[in-house]
Formats: sequence, structure tokens, C-alpha cells
Amino acid sequence: MENQLDMNITYLKGVGPKRAELYQKLGITSIGGLLHTYPRDYIDYTQTTPISQVVIGENAMVKGYVKRKLSPQIIRRGLTIYKLIVADDTADLVITIFNSNYAFDNLILGEEYILYGKVMGNAYRKEMSSPQFIHSNESRKILPIYPLTEGLSQAIRQKHIKTALSTYSKYVQETLPDTIRKEYSLSPLRESVVNIHFPKDADTLDRAKRRLVFDELLVLSLGLAMLRNRNRKLTGAKMHKKDLSEFYNSLPFKLTRAQIRSIDEGINDMCSNNPMNRLLQGDVGSGKTVVAAALCYLCFKNGYQSALMAPTEILATQHYNTLKMLLRPLGIEICLLTGSLTSKKKAEIKNEISSGKYSLIIGTHALIQQNTEFAKLGLVITDEQHRFGVKHRSMLLEKGENPHALVMSATPIPRTLALIIYGDLDISILDEMPKGRRKIETYVIMGDKRQRAYGFIKDKIMQGRQGYIVCPMIDEGENELASATKYANELSKGFFRNINVGLLHGKMPSAQKDDVMERFQRGEIDLLVSTTVIEVGIDVPNAVIIMIENAERFGLSQLHQLRGRVGRGEHQSFCILLTDNVSETNRKRLAAIKNTTDGFKIAEQDLKLRGPGDFFGRKQHGLPQLKIADMSQDMAVLKEAQELAHRILQEDSTLSANVNQPLLHHVRTLFISAEEYGFN
Repeated sequence: MENQLDMNITYLKGVGPKRAELYQKLGITSIGGLLHTYPRDYIDYTQTTPISQVVIGENAMVKGYVKRKLSPQIIRRGLTIYKLIVADDTADLVITIFNSNYAFDNLILGEEYILYGKVMGNAYRKEMSSPQFIHSNESRKILPIYPLTEGLSQAIRQKHIKTALSTYSKYVQETLPDTIRKEYSLSPLRESVVNIHFPKDADTLDRAKRRLVFDELLVLSLGLAMLRNRNRKLTGAKMHKKDLSEFYNSLPFKLTRAQIRSIDEGINDMCSNNPMNRLLQGDVGSGKTVVAAALCYLCFKNGYQSALMAPTEILATQHYNTLKMLLRPLGIEICLLTGSLTSKKKAEIKNEISSGKYSLIIGTHALIQQNTEFAKLGLVITDEQHRFGVKHRSMLLEKGENPHALVMSATPIPRTLALIIYGDLDISILDEMPKGRRKIETYVIMGDKRQRAYGFIKDKIMQGRQGYIVCPMIDEGENELASATKYANELSKGFFRNINVGLLHGKMPSAQKDDVMERFQRGEIDLLVSTTVIEVGIDVPNAVIIMIENAERFGLSQLHQLRGRVGRGEHQSFCILLTDNVSETNRKRLAAIKNTTDGFKIAEQDLKLRGPGDFFGRKQHGLPQLKIADMSQDMAVLKEAQELAHRILQEDSTLSANVNQPLLHHVRTLFISAEEYGFN
């Protein structure tokens, strides 16, 4: 399968061991790797500007003939300057070339060229230094720009790509039958690989890019769907449907239709032969914990234990208190296992877990330690999955015999994107809020109204409430600790001098962060000044106001998450977005937050305005690195690719048929970079 393309790059003419080392710095080791590392941009030599109209200080593309070549000037040893005059019908342009007699000799007197570079000089004498250029007769006028490292120039990379394409492009194997290509209007793969590097025009480039984006998203969708199916072993914790009316009747509120639907989806999964592998996604306050409690109750009624893992002790404690209130009256024994317990207490609780005394175990990473053993683990719940990663979930699942898995996330993500990020999970969405929740009043104000905002915050605190101020985002290179500390000190010694002001920032040790949040929860801190590290999901019902400085620097979804720190109690809550950015784009962005509290609508808007940023990143999710697809631009292609992946796997779930072997090869190649997924 593409064996010739798997050959080491040293086999390519013009690439010896030294250049191979340079390519290795760019992550390129094979000939196929070179061909499938696509340009990051292009220079389009078809769009030229008359020399008289170029703008000083900006890049320009001009077409002109070489009017005069001046004698080289040797400035000092190791520095020779070559100058020539290029002209068109409108003006002259002085071209300066440093230390390259090769480039100087290639610009032939009287011949016409297209040149690209930064224009310097003044209105009377325009200059361009070391421009990129092609002859005006060149048939291909769109040239690729590649990532470089010292020792590799664009010219060298382009030359190596041309060599690789002429010798090895015949080994690029088509992955899709003609019928599929016609159905989705896709150009042949080999042709697309050639044209992504050296397109003859913009249309050719667009067609090539569409095909390669489609293939990449198809391979990603296939791989994630296969991972989901890979764990469809027979579960050792098959449940039987039980009467849950006792649980429902004990609740002090009525469930939403979305909660009932999600509970039913979970029950159906848990009563099948395969383990449940489900994401429960819902906005802040949509009632995810109650859905989890219902599934824990089903587990208990079937004689199994449930385990819930949260990313921090304070969140684990919060879940413990909520679930104890919901489930202990129904006879379920619950315990809390965290790292801060004494060794003696930890050992005691672990013995009781392994003996089966507890039916619901809530904790932090202590749950996945080697010496934590369960008597009969049937359900694993992880909160805020992106804080753990696939490995942590797997380690907890290994504590039972293929137990069921529920992942809870309070980060609203557009459904199509969620299918990629959580591609190995089925999805339940809580898309309606419980009745009676008050809308958080949101205001957008300019910096000159800061003192009035401070006064509003102070009034609420004097009424016995609490608040947050998210201090200005830190500029690159600025010290986060110094900036946050200075800001908190100014507030505590100034406008809020008679009020207990606390400080929370990312440089604090975890134990210190937890201590600050616990003091805030207990009411010992009235106003918490924080960077963006305010824990997702922290429940402080008495906090009714949050002010966010420099709101324009945050993504909409992040602003929505921060706003969710308030509005958790009986009192009316407020969010103040402070900005000095008066642009139309910023006005529209912040209006989107002001006018809706629906996290899913906000996420869709965020995706349109900013791209997937926070949602889609290898660092956060451990996903394979995509080479050409851009999730903010290619959502329509993604939907088509997912639809085709579903059809292919319905007919051939392991891609073992001959026609699907090229796709299987690409799935393995893509996922080998995502170690967490361990694809084989």
C-alpha cells in the first residue's frame, strides 16, 4: 500500500542525509510525507499592479521587463549587492538582490518577469529587495509557500516537490470508487495531490483542496467511528430495566423532556449487550447531575457500583453533596475519595469500596490509582471530559468488566463538531432549561463607565451577596501573577477597601486554588478577583454578579462559561462585559452574548466568527493533527464526509474489503499521531 511513498526521503533525488535532517525538523521523513505536507499559502502571480500604483511599505505584485542591470557592488567581504531596473508602461522599480548572483543572472535583460515583494523607497524612487519572481511566460502562475527551517528555502522545497511529483505521484492510490467521486463532485486523488502543490489556476486549486479536505475528514470520521465500535464488546455489566418511579417521585422538581429523553437513552444503552459509551452535553444549569443520578440508581437496583470522577476536589465534593441529597434517601451508600484525605482514611475507604459497602464512589484521580479496587463496577462517569483525556477514562473503565461510560460536559459545542471531538461517544443533549431559572441580565459597557459598574457591584455585596471580577487578560510576555496581584491590590485598597477581596490565578498551586474557592463558597470572601481559571461548574448560589474586563479578547463560548459562574441561586444575577473596542465586529459579538443565554446558539455563532479555536485543538483533546482541513471553513464538507463514513462502515465495519484497503491505510496513518487512541 503506497510502499514507494513510504520510502525514506533520502531516496529522493537532491535530498541527501543533511537535507533529510532538515526535513525531519519539519516532521517529514518519507517521500509520501513530503507530498502530503501541503502548502501553507500561495503566491498568485496572476494579480499584478502597475508600478506607478504600488504602495510604499506594502507587498506588491508587479509585471515588468528588465530595463537595465547595474554593476555588482562588493560592500565588504561576504556582502555583494546586485541592482537592476525593472519597468512597465507606468514607472521604473529598483530591484536590490543581496549575495545572489544566481538570482541576478536569472533576470535577463529585456525579458519580462512578474515580481513579488515589499515596496520601499519614496514616491520618486520605488525599490524592492530580494523579490520572488517568475518569468511572465511561466504556465503555472500560482506558486506554493511551505513551512521552512533554516537551510531549506522555498526554491529548494519547490524543486524537491516537483521531483517527487514527477517520479512518485503515480504511486498515489485512489481511495474512492468513481461512483462515490461523481456523487460528491470530487476530482481524482492523484490529480488533486499534484494540483494542491502547483495549480494552474484558482479553480484547479479549489477542486484539489476540496478533494483533499474531504479525504482527510472522511478518514478522521471513519477512524473515530471505528474506535467507537472497537469497544462494542459484550459488557460484563448488562442491566435489566427496573421501576425508577421511587427515584422520580423523590425529586423536589419536575424533570425536563430533555432530561427524560437522556435518561431513557442511557437506560437503553445499559440494558443492551454492549457497554454504554455516551456523552451527556448540556449548558450550565441544564440538569446533567440528575440524569447521572438516575443511571446510578438503575446501576444500584441491578446490584452494581457506580464511580464518578471529577477534575478537582472542590468539584468532586460538590457532586458528592448533590448526589448524597438525591440518592442517600433511597438507600444508596455514597463515599468521597480524594487526594487530600489522610493515608489511613484513604486506605479505610478503599477497603470498603472493594468490599462492596459503597454503591456510588465519587472522587478525583485517586479513583484510578492502582490500589483502588471495586467490588462490582458497572458505571463510570467522568465530569468535564476535556480535563481528563481518553487515557484517564480508559484507566477507570479497566477497573470493571467493560462497564458503562457516561461523560458529562458543560461546554456547549455545535453538534457536528461534538461528533468529531467526542467521536468515540454517542451523544445526548440537554437542550432545554428547567423551569423557574432566572435569566442572567447581561450588559455591555465601555471603560469610562467602570466606576459606575464598581458601584453596582458594591451595592450587591452590601446587600449580602458576592461577586467576581475577571481581571484583564494578560498580554503576551506580561507576568500573569504580577498583573492579577496588582489589580486585586488596587481594588482592595481603593474602591473596595472595606470589603473582603480574594485573588485566584493560574500560577497558584492546586491546593491554594481550592482553599480560595472554598473560602469564597463559605462566604469569607465577598469579591473574588480572578483570571480565567475560575473552575467550570463551581456552585456558589450567593454569587450574583460577574464583571469581565477586556471582554473583546475572549471567545463567545468562554464568555458564556464565565457568565455561568452566577445565576445559581434564588437571587437575580448580572453579568457586565467591559470593553473599549468600538469595532462593528466586536459590537456584533458582544450583542450575541447579551441577547441570548442559549450556549448552543452562542457556540454556533462563535464557530462562525472565530473558527473552532477553543473547541478543536490537539492540545486539549489529543486528536490526530489535520493537515489541510479547517473546521471553521469546512463544516459542510465535514457533514458530507460523516455521512459517507457511516455508509461505508454499515457495509464494511472493519474496512477489510479490498476496495477499502487504501482508506484503512490512511486511517492508521492519521491516528498513529494520536497516541491516546492507540489505533491498530
